[in-house]
Amino acid sequence: MHTIAVLPGDGIGEEVVREGLRVLETVSALTGFKYKLEHYPYGAEHYLKTGETFPDSAVRAMKDHSAILLGAIGDPRVETGMLERAIIMGIRFGLDLYVNLRPIKLYAEHLCPLKGVTPSQLNMTVVRENTEGAYTGLGGIMKKDTDNEVAVCNMVWTRAGVERVTRYAFDLARERDGAKRVTLVDKANAIRPMDIWTRTFARVHEEYADIDTDHAYIDAACMWMIKNPDWFDVVVTDNLFGDIITDLGAMLQGGLGIAASGNIHPGKVSMFEPIHGSAPKYKGQNKACPVATVNAVLTMLNYLGDTEGADIIENAIASALRTKKIPSLSAGAVPTDKAGDILIEEIKAQAAAAG
Repeated sequence: MHTIAVLPGDGIGEEVVREGLRVLETVSALTGFKYKLEHYPYGAEHYLKTGETFPDSAVRAMKDHSAILLGAIGDPRVETGMLERAIIMGIRFGLDLYVNLRPIKLYAEHLCPLKGVTPSQLNMTVVRENTEGAYTGLGGIMKKDTDNEVAVCNMVWTRAGVERVTRYAFDLARERDGAKRVTLVDKANAIRPMDIWTRTFARVHEEYADIDTDHAYIDAACMWMIKNPDWFDVVVTDNLFGDIITDLGAMLQGGLGIAASGNIHPGKVSMFEPIHGSAPKYKGQNKACPVATVNAVLTMLNYLGDTEGADIIENAIASALRTKKIPSLSAGAVPTDKAGDILIEEIKAQAAAAG
């Protein structure tokens, strides 16, 4: 029995998570996946009522679960970034979720803003290091709001941190039905300490003679993702650059309404989420697209071993988008609950067709 912690969070989080859980319930009845849910209140409303963001006890509680499903965090009534740092970064750092896994897959040609790109040409996965780099919080501001103000942010990489995420990327390339190639994205020409990535990548590759490698600086990688997205299979990069190129990848596959991520520590409790924000202007309006959250459920099932359920969900998403039953991933294109209904109908149709 798998236990799943559910944190709907803020804004549209409650609505999109609701649809994700409906899909999970439907597909688990078909595959026999056994789970139970435990809901947690952390987010803006909880903070405004109690003054509590995400206590240490909550991090400890997360460790007792198989996985975490997160909706969205952020609210204009709260200082920008405070809840995100406390909850999202608190979970990532507190549970050492060192892999941010971002599948970038095109399901329907009409969703891609690039002319002539087909689903066969866009199917990559970005492995973003998730606990180091510029997001460690090392640094600060001195003499704030004066003419002599100074802001310092330290980017930190460790050999152990770079090696473990690089090794994950090579293992993933072996598992995927792809080109068996790992591309390192860095900026070691201008940021010389980033040579730790270049050297570590080369050493890890020595253990994976069956996997090809490639390299691109971050600026060139952005260009090539637009010009030739079919070149990429598995990409490994640091925290900041991974944050940037995965949003670019999300737009290539149709927008933030479809993109999801896994925050993973292999073999341990891991967190799964849509990558969009909380979109507070759409809260309670039944307009938010839930496909990204359903994709997060798909990614979670893959991680927990129910690959059959993950495949069923992926086929349902692909069918709903390809046939334009869900014609767009923009807010308001299809009501949130209606999109959930469509995906559930697709899942049931697949089951009926399979006998």
